[in-house]
Amino acid sequence: MGKLIDGKKFADNLCNKIAEEVTKLKDKNITPGLAVVRVEGDPASAVYVNMKAKKTKEVGMHSVTKILDKNTSQDDLLKVVEELNNDKSINGILVQLPLPKQINADSVINTLNPDKDVDGFHAINTGRLWTNIDSLVPCTPLGCKMLLLDELKDLTGKKAIIVGRSNIVGKPMASLLISENCTVTIAHSKTENLKDEVKKSDIVIAAVGVPEMIKGSWIKPGATVIDVGINRIGNGKKKLVGDVEFSEVKKIAGAITPVPGGVGPMTIACLLHNTLIATCRKNKLEIPKFF
Repeated sequence: MGKLIDGKKFADNLCNKIAEEVTKLKDKNITPGLAVVRVEGDPASAVYVNMKAKKTKEVGMHSVTKILDKNTSQDDLLKVVEELNNDKSINGILVQLPLPKQINADSVINTLNPDKDVDGFHAINTGRLWTNIDSLVPCTPLGCKMLLLDELKDLTGKKAIIVGRSNIVGKPMASLLISENCTVTIAHSKTENLKDEVKKSDIVIAAVGVPEMIKGSWIKPGATVIDVGINRIGNGKKKLVGDVEFSEVKKIAGAITPVPGGVGPMTIACLLHNTLIATCRKNKLEIPKFF
């Protein structure tokens, strides 16, 4: 039976450490500020934004939430982003995705000041990540990396597979694992013999967005499985499951993240982590090391 990787516990500990660093910054008259921008229209986004604002305040940071009408134009949203780019009290900016169809998300993301882009999605941060230059790293992959290092200590030589090739998780996850000396395979909907590819892997990152796609029979005995998926299924979409068939995979894996309580809490904790890093860089202060 695989060990459960407790993402909530790790995230709570990380947030406590961040709060301690925020206190030290306040002693220097520096208060990290995080702004979250949401365009109305997606109910789940409202929940996520509220959670982010709550956690931001809990660690002692300055929190700003800007909520725009669902019919907001792209130009109006870009004006809000530019205002925040120029706001000296704001160190991190996040524009909650998805955005309505009248707005081009890439244009919005690439209007952000890359040094305030705490989601790590700006093309400059993507380039920095792949060329081993200090960058702001996308929060979910960063959280996965933290959990893996905490569990395995050293990833050198491990064979890792990432099922999913998104710009948000799959691609940055590959870069992070390569930097830890893993041999990385990125799999996707066009991958042939996916089961066989997964079966070879010491580390499995499931980020494909298909409920319970990864089966127990696909897993190499003792592998570490990180389930990024969040899918609602069943009557009323009330049951929450990942991209991994948890009940079967946990019998084979050496360690596995549950859904909920695995990767999810890490994403918000890493958002605060990135805001702290952005604040330290802006003020030319030493970057605290948490892992």
